[in-house]
Amino acid sequence: MGRGAPPLAMRVRDELGGLFADAEFAEAFGRRGRRGWSPGRLAMVTVLQMAENLTDRAAVQRVRFDLSWKYCLGLELEDVGFDASVLSEFRTPVVDHGLEERVLDLLPAALKEKGLVKAGGKQRTDSTHVLAAVRELNRLELAGETVRAALETLSAAAPHWVAQVLEVGEWNRRYGRRIDAYWRPPGSQTQRDELALGYGRDAVALLRAVYHSDAPVWLRELPAVQVLRQIIVQNYLITTDSHGREVVKRREANKDGLPPGRVRLTSPYDLDARYGTKEDLHWTGYKLHISEICQLPRPDDGVSRVGRRARPPVPNLIMHVATTDATVPDVKLVEPVHQALAGRGLLPAEHYLDSGYASVELVVGARAAFGVTLVTPLLTGTSRQYRENAGYQREAFAIDWDAHRATCPQGATSRFWSPAKQKGRDVIVVRFDQADCGPCPVRAECTNATRWGRQLTLRPRPLQELIHANHTAQENQEWRAEYALRAGVEGTIRQAMAVTGSRRARYRGPAKTHLEHVYCAVALNLIRLDAWWNGQPLDHTRTSHLARLDLNLAA
Repeated sequence: MGRGAPPLAMRVRDELGGLFADAEFAEAFGRRGRRGWSPGRLAMVTVLQMAENLTDRAAVQRVRFDLSWKYCLGLELEDVGFDASVLSEFRTPVVDHGLEERVLDLLPAALKEKGLVKAGGKQRTDSTHVLAAVRELNRLELAGETVRAALETLSAAAPHWVAQVLEVGEWNRRYGRRIDAYWRPPGSQTQRDELALGYGRDAVALLRAVYHSDAPVWLRELPAVQVLRQIIVQNYLITTDSHGREVVKRREANKDGLPPGRVRLTSPYDLDARYGTKEDLHWTGYKLHISEICQLPRPDDGVSRVGRRARPPVPNLIMHVATTDATVPDVKLVEPVHQALAGRGLLPAEHYLDSGYASVELVVGARAAFGVTLVTPLLTGTSRQYRENAGYQREAFAIDWDAHRATCPQGATSRFWSPAKQKGRDVIVVRFDQADCGPCPVRAECTNATRWGRQLTLRPRPLQELIHANHTAQENQEWRAEYALRAGVEGTIRQAMAVTGSRRARYRGPAKTHLEHVYCAVALNLIRLDAWWNGQPLDHTRTSHLARLDLNLAA
């Protein structure tokens, strides 16, 4: 912020006025009863709260005592604000009525009138992991904590029934405290397995008591009981031994199978959090996908400082955020992002994506359906030759589409050309004869197959030619320099984590977590607008000392 520049909250009021009107949230709040706090003001309080990464109580204190916040909200100096619980009461109906994205609709609409946002141009998208607002539990802890959660709920809802059917003292000894409170798992695998079986047997006994004909029917409808039932089904089996006795056993992943990650529960307290993996990263929670405008800084106009770049012609603002569970592949988000941007009238002309979002179908489909050019590196093949970057890769073969045959670098032609389906996609399987490949002097570099010759998998001609053109372009330095613009979204993700604390979800469940992400995006946009209005240029990307030394030596 430049010298003498007003605080962020005051600048927002001066430039944008009352950004969020009460009428935009009217459907979520009743017209009868005691007059409450303005939902438009509460939306702005939530945005400012995210901008400074404050708790609800701290945000209420700022409303009560900070003059810049009062100015932004249009409050009188003597206004005492509201109770911290009001912010929670505001979030719940907003989520229930599907209005969590309303603030991200209103900000671009206001900026359109100022010429700071428009359709076309360039945008970029990337994702990052978000930790759920629950403890991460392994399978052993999950089983025990789920039993404890169900017992707590039953003891609160039907204490007399619990006292009649359970030995309360014994169950309290095992489940009176959180499973991970002052507790370490047994040292040996045998002891851990026995403890896991004990949790399973207790869970089955508790469920049978709840579902007994003498138990109140409404007990089985309690959410915690339903969660216990689902988690036990996912992690245990009930079988019989050779003597016909019932045995509760733990599911083994390689033998009995476990549910796929997209449906497997990982916590009894957040039923939508999922266990996700990405390369060497593992987490329980969600994914945050951020789409933002990306414009190169304009030439130095006299306002840049030493070590900084000039500001871009328009601020790089976040136009869309999406929240998914941790198992959703990035590629599934491209079309929904374009649909959402089209609904706001903010479709880009060029959309920069990393390879996780890329498929040749999307490259074609985005152009056909939305008129958007995807600038993204398509993944190369998964064969041994691609993995090792050795031998004869697919591009080394000459394809005669009209004659339906391929020619290898040694001059042999394929004998089989078969259209097929693989994972729901149209492909063409091309195979060379063993008689040609068997005596070939470079066979080891080409294929490991022993029963037949080299096999290629091609896409239909238009898609295959597009893949080849894309791979060729990726080797071009000009294409790489242009695509480097996408890397700037990493700085946005870093800013979201450092400024708004988006790495860990504040709330449980995807709906409220998405609300948090939307309001964080608006907060970051206001921070960027404040810097742009104040003429503050962009910072340079940070460079390590080792990289600087390398550049100096190379020069």
